[in-house]
Amino acid sequence: MDIILENVGRRFNREWIFKDINYHFHTGKSYAILGINGSGKSTLLHILSGSLAPSSGKISFIDAEKSTSIDIEKVFAHIAIAAPYLELIEDFTLTEAIDFHFKFKKPLNNICQDDVIKLLGMQNNKNKQIKYYSSGMKQRVKLALAVLSETTVLFLDEPCSNLDQQGIEWYQQLITDYTRGRLLIVCSNQEVEYNFCENQLKIADYK
Repeated sequence: MDIILENVGRRFNREWIFKDINYHFHTGKSYAILGINGSGKSTLLHILSGSLAPSSGKISFIDAEKSTSIDIEKVFAHIAIAAPYLELIEDFTLTEAIDFHFKFKKPLNNICQDDVIKLLGMQNNKNKQIKYYSSGMKQRVKLALAVLSETTVLFLDEPCSNLDQQGIEWYQQLITDYTRGRLLIVCSNQEVEYNFCENQLKIADYK
């Protein structure tokens, strides 16, 4: 799925967060949306995901194979998201969380529950409720569920939040192994989160 922005802006009350963004996000490419905390990265991500309307301009979602428009109501089926503000259901065990997630998203490459758990390295914690996981473990679960969903678009907002160095290396390998051919958009202000991205959009250029 391609995403096209035409003169897109968003304001809060009378203040513009960003404005006049003209940009084409192409299927199969990777993009970093860069800016300091509070600059509007997450707001732009909400617009790109179809969950927030722009205050000005137009956003289009295009089926890259068919060159046809995708209705805003159907965009969610094409995307997967991992972000700090999207919470896991913490009363679930890991096995329950995986099963629940893949009732709504098809697993990438038909990956099975055991393989997801093995990829996470959480075989010994699979029956423990997620509320007892560390913040780093929770972040790994969020990332794995998003990346391992069979969607054409993947949004990652501050993906290395709460990850230690080992977790960051795990994340980078996850990206290498499972995002080829997809539209990948990473919101970040830390280079380790986006150093593989081919393109950059700087929020400061649209103030």
